[in-house]
Amino acid sequence: MKDAWSIPKLTLVLYPFGAGAAAVNVFFASLITSWIGWPVLSPLASIVIGLVLGLPLTYAYACHIHKLMQK
Repeated sequence: MKDAWSIPKLTLVLYPFGAGAAAVNVFFASLITSWIGWPVLSPLASIVIGLVLGLPLTYAYACHIHKLMQK
């Protein structure tokens, strides 16, 4: 029987959550680095970076979830 939840399908389903989490973490990291003089990122810049970083991070998480589902 073919796998109902393949890694690409899991990645696609989980991507909005991964991208959102990445955007929030990037924004908060920029707030922390502002203490040492670095600029604070705008919310839009954080979202764009989160969209880019969200794909590989979500793929790694989907691989982990897929491995757990196989057990």
